[in-house]
Amino acid sequence: MAPPLRPNAVAFISPQNHPILIRTFDKRDELKYHYVAHTSLDVIEERTNGPTKSNDCYLGLLYAMDDIAAYGYITPLKMKIVLALPLTDSVVRDAEVIMTFKALHLAYYHASSNPFTRLHDMPVGVGSAKWKRFRRKVDEISRAVGGGSVPS
Repeated sequence: MAPPLRPNAVAFISPQNHPILIRTFDKRDELKYHYVAHTSLDVIEERTNGPTKSNDCYLGLLYAMDDIAAYGYITPLKMKIVLALPLTDSVVRDAEVIMTFKALHLAYYHASSNPFTRLHDMPVGVGSAKWKRFRRKVDEISRAVGGGSVPS
């Protein structure tokens, strides 16, 4: 049995390429994961704007850098999600990564569907108390995937 996925970071990026949330689970290298999120945008743009456009949301492995593998997902509304996993010798199953992306997408969908949450308050943004539940849900999904259980 393959070891469970252990996300190092999750990034939610708006259709205008503004970071909405970059949640790191490895506090030593926060800046590194901001870099991963921003460099992933180039690969995502290349794959989605190329001559062969796919209707699949899952973009697969975007790139591998040092000890990190970056995976991408783009929603139908062009919201991008980047998942940074540790680069190991074990096999990463696409089904597990897709399941994680779908859970993260659903968490964002529920947070943004709240009619009382203003999505474009950039000075406040996701760091505000209104988005606390969303950040908590992202943490729960990371723990559930890392522990091998299915996120709810």
